[in-house]
Amino acid sequence: MSPASNSHPVSRPVAAAPLSVLGAFAIEVVGDAPVDRDRLAQAEVGALAQLIARDLADFAPEAARLELITVGAHYDPVELLRPGWPLHRELDELAARAPRGGLERDSGRIIAFGASGSVLPGTLAPSPDYLGGPLRLVPFVLKGAEDVVARVGDAFERDLIEVGMAAADTALAAQAAFGLQVEHARFMTVHDLAAMTSIQYEHAGLAPLWPLLETALLHPGQSAWLDAAPEPLVHYVNGEARIALMSPASWEQHYDHGIATADDDQRERQQRLFQFFQGRQRQIAAVLGAHGIAVQFVHCDLDDDCRAALS
Repeated sequence: MSPASNSHPVSRPVAAAPLSVLGAFAIEVVGDAPVDRDRLAQAEVGALAQLIARDLADFAPEAARLELITVGAHYDPVELLRPGWPLHRELDELAARAPRGGLERDSGRIIAFGASGSVLPGTLAPSPDYLGGPLRLVPFVLKGAEDVVARVGDAFERDLIEVGMAAADTALAAQAAFGLQVEHARFMTVHDLAAMTSIQYEHAGLAPLWPLLETALLHPGQSAWLDAAPEPLVHYVNGEARIALMSPASWEQHYDHGIATADDDQRERQQRLFQFFQGRQRQIAAVLGAHGIAVQFVHCDLDDDCRAALS
């Protein structure tokens, strides 16, 4: 199902995991304003988590009956949008090992992870490679009785993108806690985030890559091709992206750029086109890698069947 639709299934972090709602508190940062901190100490995270829980229950009252698992840290969208939702899965797995204490709220429970001596538990540390982006995300997981999770998940997938603005005190609390300037603050599901990212990638000239990324995110057991000239040839299969690493001759052959009778000006143009093609390969590999997708370059020489080589 396309992430651009408003009727997404409730997410399962891993195949055998109980039904869960995966989402994020999304903070749009003002322009180039600095961000003081990317994580909160354990003693600080509870206040923000309580506000997040309250807002989610305002959108769907039954959310108050569910366990909220979150972390006092913010991340770039590429750190959340990865096959198997590893950041949300880490939250879920850490919560499963946590003492059965936690902050009480109605009949549900809040588990909020913070830093101890600046160190976050498990693999929750935000990557320094992706700091400074305009959108920062505090992930959360809602879990509990499957019938309640299903109803809350359906409500969130249907309505959250439209009604999910954070309360003013929640936005101000995040602004004060992380030392940043909030332009907008709202809640979204991971499918809402994927839909928004697909639009951003279209504006950035990466629309041809999105169907492959969507398959990796939503249907990681399936395969997908990027096979549309003049784009690089990419096959997502068995959890990795295989990119055809073509020689100039194989590139000319695969894309029907034969220049046997071309003059010097045309040949120079072809060389520039090939250099652009190589740059596009590197760009696509970098985007895939940022989304946690393993990339393998497969050599493809003249007269090779490049599609067969990637299969």
